[in-house]
This record gives sequence, structure tokens and C-alpha cells, in this order.
Amino acid sequence: MSAIHSNAVIQGFEQKLAATTATLEGIAANYSPAVFASSLAAEDMVLTDLILRHQLNIAIFSLETGRLHAETLAMLDKVKTQYGYEIALFRPEPNAVDTYVASHGLNGFYESVEARKECCRVRKVEPLNRALSGKKAWITGQRRAQSSTRSDLAVQEDDAAHQMQKFNPLADWTEADVWQYIRAKNVPYNALHDKGYPSIGCEPCTRAIQAGEDVRAGRWWWENPESKECGLHVVDGKLIRIKQVAV
Repeated sequence: MSAIHSNAVIQGFEQKLAATTATLEGIAANYSPAVFASSLAAEDMVLTDLILRHQLNIAIFSLETGRLHAETLAMLDKVKTQYGYEIALFRPEPNAVDTYVASHGLNGFYESVEARKECCRVRKVEPLNRALSGKKAWITGQRRAQSSTRSDLAVQEDDAAHQMQKFNPLADWTEADVWQYIRAKNVPYNALHDKGYPSIGCEPCTRAIQAGEDVRAGRWWWENPESKECGLHVVDGKLIRIKQVAV
């Protein structure tokens, strides 16, 4: 890489970082109370670091589905140790889990897309609804480069389902951008990323990927790429996508 090209890459990253920081500051100032839904994966650790580093008035929560990897759960203590911050956890309703297991079996989500989405609804979507209750905006770590279903992702969206604004501050960040920030700021990250897991969900629904595969190929790997969303970003079976709105 030439020095000119290298400088251009650095400048481009700094511009993205400045824009992302400004977006988060704008959310904290204009959309309080706002919350950040963290999956505890690499992208979300970037946002966690920015929120806590700049002491922004944005609460952080995570969905503890009951099927997460031990490495993912370990991130909760890593955040508490490094930042002195305790991420709030929202768990599924025990009765709903029992009903699902009685009807489909513990791992019934392998049998059909419908059964898998129902598991996601019980373990993720319903707890998310509780986490967002009473809030004006929520934030995600979604990026356009993650999958075909996110190629038109906007930084700001009108989330009609929750009647609030939804922000994706890292929408235009690349995988390289994410890791540049993590290494530069010494941000803690999920140990599974070093084991071939660029995208991490529940343990039985996530596998390591092979060289050249899409970064989300390990999520629900038995399904077609077009169905690989859990419902957190879907309304009536369709992804919520509108044109970008300035913060």
C-alpha cells in the first residue's frame, strides 16, 4: 500500500469515526431516553466503547436468550472490569420458553424457518419489546457489509413497530474499520472472533465460517441467506428500511 493510499484510508476512517461519534452525541442530546441493544460482538463493543468513553446518556442492554455461548456471557464481566459499567440483561419469559420447548422440542428451530423464527420471537423479540418500552430511540450495531439483507441499511430509520427512531451508527463501517478501532483503543472483544466467528448469535444457531464465506454465513447456516434475520429488525415479515435521515 502506497503512503498516499494509506493516508487516504486513515483519513476515511477518521471521518467515519467522527460521524459516528457525532451521531451518538446527537442521539443522547435529542432522543433521551435512548438505549443501545448490544449483542456483545465486535461492532457492538465499538459502540459500547464510544458511548462509555464519551460518557453519553445512552443506556446499554443485552438480550440474554438462555442459549448464548460462554464466551459471549464472559463479555459482561469484561465490560464491567474495563469500564465499571454493568450491562442490563433482558431474558425471555420462562413460561413462553416452556411452551415453545413443549411444542417444538429444545432444538426445534432446525426443523423449519417458521419454528426458528418462533424461537427467536420468544427468546429475543419479546424481551426486546420490554427493553424498548418507554424509550424514544434505540441503537444497533448493524452494518451494510454484514449481509444481503442489510445492503440498504440507513444510519437512521423510522421504527414504526416500536414508534421510535432507530439508529445504526456503524452502517457504513467495514469489517476492517471495526477491527482498526478495537485494536487502536484496546477494546475487549468476544473470544469467539478469534475462532472464526465474525457474527455471533445463540450457540446452537451459530458456527464458525470458512475462508471466503459471507460474514453471516455461520448464522442459521441451514437456511437461505434471504431468511437470515431473527425478527428484531423486521415488521410483518419485512425489514424496516427507509432513506437516511440526518441526526
